[in-house]
Amino acid sequence: MRIGTRGSALALAQSAYVRGLLPGGPHELEAIETSGDRHPDLPFGGFAGKGIFTKEIEAALLENRVDLAVHSLKDLPTDPVPGLTIGALLTREDPRDALVARDGKTLATLPAGARVGTSSLRRRSQILARRPDLELVELRGNVPTRIARMKEGRVEAVVVATAGLNRLGLASEITEILDESWMLPAPGQGILAVQIREGDATTARVVQTLHDPAAAAEATAERELLAGLGGGCLVPVGARARARDDRIALAGFVGHPGGHPSVRSDVEGPIAAAAELGRALAATLLAQGAREILEAVRGEVSP
Repeated sequence: MRIGTRGSALALAQSAYVRGLLPGGPHELEAIETSGDRHPDLPFGGFAGKGIFTKEIEAALLENRVDLAVHSLKDLPTDPVPGLTIGALLTREDPRDALVARDGKTLATLPAGARVGTSSLRRRSQILARRPDLELVELRGNVPTRIARMKEGRVEAVVVATAGLNRLGLASEITEILDESWMLPAPGQGILAVQIREGDATTARVVQTLHDPAAAAEATAERELLAGLGGGCLVPVGARARARDDRIALAGFVGHPGGHPSVRSDVEGPIAAAAELGRALAATLLAQGAREILEAVRGEVSP
């Protein structure tokens, strides 16, 4: 089968991992350049619309140029694409964010005024709420490039997903894993999604063997929260669901990139009600002030 993927080091590593799990073969990786990759120096606010890391891959899937696509779930918009469906969600990697800093520094030991690189409004918001004395610097590029820029001295530290570092064999670079008690990850972070064409029963049967129900329940709760907030992958929304036995707990966060204001709340219930819990938590956060925060942010970052 032909597997559509972004061409970044992390995307290729993730897609190669999925390829290795698929029965049969040989399966081929087809690297597809996305608009987000085509303009690596453009801040995310400069892009119009959603799916900046997925649209071109989805087009290839719809046009039968590839048989399935592998995405980081956090990059996939919550709005469904007609003709496509998620065939499998893989077992979740560590969803937490990690600090990679020079001289083994942690967030607490970075000096005042230290430059921290991130392109994520969500990360910016939660870091500045904890360390308002730091300077947050717009920094895009793939994971190895961001780490290289830190080592070159352009910034003192970068914040990246622990899952990406693990998948690239770069876990030794981590100087601190940021605790979820104050740093909620992006909805779906750490989960790989396999996207297929609707009606492709053959591919659906093959990829279903990779599906993890616990990861799917967590993804459902987090993505319903995100959808209920009217957000995409670029808004300052954090979410973390934990599925255990027949229960699921969900925490959610919305914050201004300046560090304040912000709102955070949580909910718990039956795992069968994961979607409803996500929507309920979105309503709670909106009532607590998330609507005004998101409206202000969208007005500031719109291209």
